[in-house]
This record gives sequence, C-alpha cells and structure tokens, in this order.
Amino acid sequence: MKKAASLLLGASVLAGSLAGCSTGNPASEDSTSKNGTTTIEFWAAPNPPQQAYWKETAKAFEKDHPKIKIKVSPIKESPTSEASIQSAIAGKEAPTMSENINRGFAAQLAESKAIEPLNKMEGYDDILKSRSMSDTIKGWKFSDGNQYVLPIYSNAMLFGWRLDILKKLGYNEPPKTYSEVLDVTKKLKAKYPDKYLWAKPDLADPTAWKRWFDFFMLYDAASGGNKFIEGNKLVADDKAGVDVLNFMDNIRKEKGILTKQSKDPFETGLGIFTDIGPWTLQYWAEKFPEMKYNKTFAFSTPPVPDGTETKNVSTFADTKGIVIYSSAPENEKKAAMEFIKWVYSKPENDVKWMEKTNLPPARDDLATNDAFKAIYEKNPALKPYAEAIPNAVPSIDNAKYNELQTYIGQYAVNPVVKGEVQPKKGWEKMKEAIEGDLK
Repeated sequence: MKKAASLLLGASVLAGSLAGCSTGNPASEDSTSKNGTTTIEFWAAPNPPQQAYWKETAKAFEKDHPKIKIKVSPIKESPTSEASIQSAIAGKEAPTMSENINRGFAAQLAESKAIEPLNKMEGYDDILKSRSMSDTIKGWKFSDGNQYVLPIYSNAMLFGWRLDILKKLGYNEPPKTYSEVLDVTKKLKAKYPDKYLWAKPDLADPTAWKRWFDFFMLYDAASGGNKFIEGNKLVADDKAGVDVLNFMDNIRKEKGILTKQSKDPFETGLGIFTDIGPWTLQYWAEKFPEMKYNKTFAFSTPPVPDGTETKNVSTFADTKGIVIYSSAPENEKKAAMEFIKWVYSKPENDVKWMEKTNLPPARDDLATNDAFKAIYEKNPALKPYAEAIPNAVPSIDNAKYNELQTYIGQYAVNPVVKGEVQPKKGWEKMKEAIEGDLK
C-alpha cells in the first residue's frame, strides 16, 4: 500500500548480497516428518488484518489436507520487510513462501535465482483459471517470459476529484481528457484563486516510489499500458511520456499545482484532484465522515491526451503477491502450490480477504462476480477499483527499479512542475540517465 511504499526503498540496499550466494537447503532435500506430514513456513505481510486472514485460511486448509501443516508468521520489518527477506535468504533461513512482494523487488530476487518461476510448477494454470485472473496476470510477466509472483491484490490506482467543487464550476462528472482538465483548472483559479487543481508536495520530490502515484498513473493511461522498461531495455513510449510532462507543465502554467506542504489538501478542498487508493476510504470514514462518495468526491481513471480512447484506460497497479523460494525442498514447494491452488479455487476466500483487508483481490471478474455483490452494496466506492483491475499495470520488473524511478523524478517530473526545464528536454535527460544505468 502507498503508506508503506517507502519501505520498499530499502530493498535495493542488500540486493548485492544475494548475487551468487547459496539459497539454502538443496531442492532435493525432503523435509517430510516421520509421520508423513510436510510443514511449510509462510511469511505474511506485517499487517495485522493480512496475518489474521492467512492464519484462519491456513487452519481451514489443514482440515482438508491433514498431511500439510502451515506455519504463518509476519515478515520482520527491521529495517524493512524486503531487507529481512534478503537477510533470510543470505543466511539460508528463507521461508517456503511469502506474500508482500511487488514486481520490482521480485526482479531482484529472480535475478539472484532466489524465487521459483511459478508458471513452471504444476497447478499454476489451474490457479489462473479457477481465480479468473488471465488478464490481470499478463502485466506481471517478466522479461524472461516467466511469472515469479502470483498477485494477491491489485490496487488499481484512481484519481479522486472533489465533485462538490467541480459542480460549482459547472461540471457534473470528472474530466476525462487533458484539455478538459485544463479547462477545469482555468475555471477553478478564476472562481477560487486560492485553490489548486493538484496540491501535492510529492510532485517536487525525487523519491522513487512516489512516481507510482503520479507519473506512472498518467503514463500508463497515455501509453495504453506500455511497460516503460522491459528487463534491461528502456521501451518507453516517447510521445506518451512527453504528453504527460506537457500536461503537468500546462497545469503549472495555469498556477494549478501546489508543491508546498499542506495538511489534508484534498480533504479540505485546497486541491481538487489527487491519487486515491482504496485504503483511503476507511481512513475517511474515521477521520473525515463528511467525505461522501458521489457527493463530496468521485473517482476516475487517469485523464488521457486529447483524441485518446477514454474507456478501458490503463493505470498503475499498487499490487503485491506470493512467491515460493528456491531454497525450499521440493516437497515443500509442492505443498505450497497445493495451498495456493486451494485458496484460489473458490471466490469465497477472496471475499473473506477483501472483507478483512479492504484490498481488492487480483481477479478479472471482481466487478462482475456475484460473490462480491454484498461488499459493493455496503461500500459502493470500491466498485470503480474493481472495474479498473484488468487494465492496471504493475511496477517495472528491473532490479534497479529504485534508481531508475529516481531518475524520472530527478530529471523530468520534479523540474517540469517547478518550471525549470522544458518537458521534451526533461524527458530526454531522463532517458539518457536511465539508459546509462541499464548498460
């Protein structure tokens, strides 16, 4: 989730320690106990609702599979969960499997042969079919053609709009194109000079993970889901990239961007447009009960360049999943796949997950499957997130994702919103830095 995204940055610190190291017990070693029971160790995310879900699910699984025992424990967060995983691998103490893995971190683990290609394991295709995730999984394919992570949830990031303020400007719904957004900005500044379209200090901050929630949302929409970096090659769509930076620059020219620190800018109406994840809804219910869906605020997919299709728009997916570690003995790997297959064999388990965590399961049918109907009736604001999942794009699959995404802010986004560089020049400088690091 976004609030925990900064933890990911520690992942690259220990990446070098994995290369060339042994990953633990030989895969041929059998860890079955004398009574024929296989015990697997599963590290859950350091988030109490997720830990509770996995412990309950493991107990239910064990009733159906008495010869498999699952020990669920949280990943240690000292200094970060990613660093803890890397230390465990280097110390030959990795679990059988864990969740909480994003695609960028998975690229580091895959590069050092620390995790298994799930698509080569028996039962993988059955999981995709039974969970209805054939479209959602496509964006997770790595540059070598393998799938190392099975996504558990997909926060298809949306933009929130202050609908109450839009209506005062003459709009009954969020704008969909760049020109419409600029028109809103002009009318906003004319009617409310002290308000801004986009009040977000992160736009001036080069920290890598922050690009997921501004640049990549817009870029994924403008490029139709282009991967930006594929393996060790920059495959970015130049037109889409420059269009995004021009869009940001044009908002700046209309004095529609505020990068100074401010308290709750969207909730107070200082800014009327910002990225919103589904976890925000519970926060609002507790801290800002006046925020009402389709009254105070509305959601939309990212705006797109003029002339671009405004339906089925791509966006960034804040998403994580499960991996199986290569150091585990073969019988544990098979048991882990059996567990995963059982969990995702019926939607009821994903319903329980969503109810307990508020994280949308990574399913193609999340918006249409009747099993989730009661959830949307109770909280209709979750429905747009479910509808966006099939078009949501996960993070890049490069072990240097931290450095590479820092360049996007350093050379392009940050100087553009500050008016320090022309969009096209900023894009070219960013490309030069990225390509130089990919060599």
